[in-house]
Amino acid sequence: MANKRIDEPTGVETVGHEWDGIEELNNPLPRWWIITWVLTILFSIGYMVVYPAWPLISKGTEGIWGWTSRGQLANETKAAEAARATTLAALAATPIEQIPNDPKLLAAAKAGGKAAFLVNCVQCHGSGAAGSIGYPNLNDDDWLWGGNVKEIEFTLLHGIRQPGHDATRTSLMPNFGQDGLLTAAQISDVADHVLSLSGKAAANANGAAVFAANCVACHGTDGKGLRQFGAPNLADAIWLYGGKKEQVTASIHKARAGVMPAWGGKLDAVTIKMLAVYVHSLGGGEDFSEAPTTPAAADTGNAQP
Repeated sequence: MANKRIDEPTGVETVGHEWDGIEELNNPLPRWWIITWVLTILFSIGYMVVYPAWPLISKGTEGIWGWTSRGQLANETKAAEAARATTLAALAATPIEQIPNDPKLLAAAKAGGKAAFLVNCVQCHGSGAAGSIGYPNLNDDDWLWGGNVKEIEFTLLHGIRQPGHDATRTSLMPNFGQDGLLTAAQISDVADHVLSLSGKAAANANGAAVFAANCVACHGTDGKGLRQFGAPNLADAIWLYGGKKEQVTASIHKARAGVMPAWGGKLDAVTIKMLAVYVHSLGGGEDFSEAPTTPAAADTGNAQP
């Protein structure tokens, strides 16, 4: 402090410190900066009084306004639910096959169904619902059990091969190779015949004979499947487990048995209804029939052997 002096070039007093000939000038902070600094201190004190701020042993200070982020979220959620209540009530009261007749309800159902799909279904069917090996493409017009909104809704409610669920969709195909029902040569021949139905292989007379003796009861003489059994169309070149010779052979040797959850125990009825409408709208949905196939024989998957 005794070394303070006036710096001649600037006319500003030094603070009295010197490092290797370098001295610090005692320039005061700008007044606007001081005022801002004081205001921030006052603001922080006010904030700590009004809002939750200090953590204590068992809980934090609550603030005189009693505000919490959780409380705000709860209020906003309640307001959103109230705004949606009328639409949800209308969806609940409208039979699903009549929703497409109401443009506003249809738009609401599609939007709600898409949101539910992105949360619950993309893990298997993909964000674009195109599926993958073992998971059906929901964009095309290939359906094992029927593709109108009523049948899709039933599948969502009861699932496919859902263990312990009596109303679940179930189709059975023998393990022709694993159980010794057909020889390896017969399986190879019938795989060629199946591929020939969609033009992917040459005709195989032996395979056609094996098919006629073992497969037509479910897949039909033309191989186009029978919905009452959930039997896939083998003539459309759409394959759930792959359409290469070795993949078809593997499916015949040991039958595939994919499982889809029964969403009826996980999602509410309106959400399932919206999901059905959304899936139906993806491009392959079928028109509603006043005499749909019986509920015990309905599913949204792609046809596969």
